[in-house]
Amino acid sequence: MKIAYAFRRSTVYPHEAKEGWNLQPEPALTNFLGKVREIGFDGIELGFEVFGGHNATKQSVSELQKMLSDSGTPCVSMRAGGVLCTPIVGEENRDRLFKSIEIAGWLGVGIVNSALSGVPRNKTLGPISPGRAIQPGSSQLASYQDFELTASILREAGNRAGEIGADVTVEVHQHAIADNSKSTLKLLEMTDSQHVYANPDLGNILWHYDEPEESSEQAIIALAPHSKYWHCKNLQRVHVPEHDRTYFLRVPLPDGDIDYRFAIHAMLDAGYEGYFALEGTQTGDHITKDARSVAYVRQILSEIKDGFSVIGV
Repeated sequence: MKIAYAFRRSTVYPHEAKEGWNLQPEPALTNFLGKVREIGFDGIELGFEVFGGHNATKQSVSELQKMLSDSGTPCVSMRAGGVLCTPIVGEENRDRLFKSIEIAGWLGVGIVNSALSGVPRNKTLGPISPGRAIQPGSSQLASYQDFELTASILREAGNRAGEIGADVTVEVHQHAIADNSKSTLKLLEMTDSQHVYANPDLGNILWHYDEPEESSEQAIIALAPHSKYWHCKNLQRVHVPEHDRTYFLRVPLPDGDIDYRFAIHAMLDAGYEGYFALEGTQTGDHITKDARSVAYVRQILSEIKDGFSVIGV
């Protein structure tokens, strides 16, 4: 199993990135890519905007990929996303997804990942905020027509991805129509495409409601056979039942509430051959924190290979 870096913090001396998960200007970029390679990542995940969005051209994309590959950190997956079943915004996200597939073809990568989340459609439900009992954009609040429209767009996306030898993955995500294993599997069933699969982001299930809809173990066993890409992060959950609220602390993989030893076993047992895409930490020295996560994953993979790893230990 190869490890990709879905980095979530872009601040690297001397450049401070206040917004986004973008590549830094020089000299920060060279320093950053060098550390990514040194830590042991096999490549990085980049978003639609990094390549110029709708203005991206085959030449500009190819030039950036060459620079990344020469640094030992090629882009190995594209990140698109956004709700698809709403007027205007949904149409914009559809076009963004289709353009991302085109960029993936120029890059020569096999995965375009899409998180189907969006802004609240009903202000009475309150703002988007993890850890609440009611969540805008969730599968609980989605209509059957929402599923049908989303599935039809994903089917077309799968057709386009198939033409370039790639796959689209639906990320299990907060505030999205695919926010747990059941809703994700239902959406994949309705999409009925050989080029649309799941991304079983367990962190987003934990990070959604005040009480998780399912355990990480239940979710990964259900989704592993249907997965082609895998976002991984971990959190510590602090539940305040008196207020129907939960708060979360983003931590390196060994320190959180999700048992990734169990999850890695489940994915490998299901025949998973895709990337373990580490969603990095968002505060502090993310390089050091994320290096701990990579070492933890490689240790588990080594133990499994040697026959010494025990689930849950």
